[in-house]
Amino acid sequence: MCMKKTFNVDETLLKEAKAACAAATDTETIRLGLEALVRHAAYQRLQALRGSEPRAHDVPRRRGNFTGELRD
Repeated sequence: MCMKKTFNVDETLLKEAKAACAAATDTETIRLGLEALVRHAAYQRLQALRGSEPRAHDVPRRRGNFTGELRD
């Protein structure tokens, strides 16, 4: 779903953001910026949970060796 909106945006800030994310259009710049903001907020919520479960145990993980094979 797409919506058409009108925004007042600082032209210099928009140009800097567009260059920073290598976006082709202003719309893509805004979309990428909003997606980054949402990811950052989710990361902060996850980080706030760190250490909130005192009886939690580490989860065993499968890690690959240098040849790319997986171990159990």
